[in-house]
Amino acid sequence: MLKTRVITALVLMALLLPSLFYLPQSAWALLVAGFVGVAAWEWGGLLGKSSGWRIALGVLTAVVCAVVARLDPNALGAGDAFVPARAWVLLAYGISGGFWCFVMPLWLRNKWSLSGAAGLAVGAVVLLPTWLAMVQLRALGPGILLAVFAVVWMADIAAYFSGKAFGKHRLAPTISPGKTWEGALGAGLGVVIYGVAIRQFFSLDLMPLFWWVAALLGVTAVSIVGDLYESLLKRKAGIKDSSNILPGHGGVLDRIDSLTSTLPVVALAWLLFSIR
Repeated sequence: MLKTRVITALVLMALLLPSLFYLPQSAWALLVAGFVGVAAWEWGGLLGKSSGWRIALGVLTAVVCAVVARLDPNALGAGDAFVPARAWVLLAYGISGGFWCFVMPLWLRNKWSLSGAAGLAVGAVVLLPTWLAMVQLRALGPGILLAVFAVVWMADIAAYFSGKAFGKHRLAPTISPGKTWEGALGAGLGVVIYGVAIRQFFSLDLMPLFWWVAALLGVTAVSIVGDLYESLLKRKAGIKDSSNILPGHGGVLDRIDSLTSTLPVVALAWLLFSIR
């Protein structure tokens, strides 16, 4: 199992890194649209939809993203100018940020179920802003998007090892019994160390150190919320993984659960900071 997991991870990185750094922005937008389309197909499984429904949902999601990229390439950094402050972009990120920061804590506490039209609407809120953020943040520079990815990866890795070593107090026992408060604290510490090191190495001076650390801790908290939410949905659906499309890793949603919450919030913060 570990060997399969490692091989799949290496293949994914071999596909991700060249695409991230060398594809034209328009091609990157379409590639991510296909990726998010697969995630939408898996979302249909969480809703208990039939095979035909799931395929239709995946195709429709990918087509919507592709059409948006075609209709407004400038807003995605694919045209001659980069215009990040489109009203529809701010609206998309605003809805996503509100969902993850204000609605989701209540959702996790009350363990609400998801079905029907509401399930499709929530899927759109979860997946479409994720696609948008993956495209827009990449337009700022592939290294920036990769750095955001690395924050989430660092949080996952630090949470795993600190939880294994020190975990005693469960974070959400009825949602994900393996997660602990010690793991969450370790995730925050790991992300802060990573973020401060990046700040020093690249001489970043975007904000005072105190607010930089606060932002890193906020991103870590949001990433944990995204992870817990998918765990809740899978528990409600009675499944272990969102699919088996990635051997050893489960499905696309299993790999991007933390990114669906983190990327739109980071993109929203960047937009608000840039138009301040």
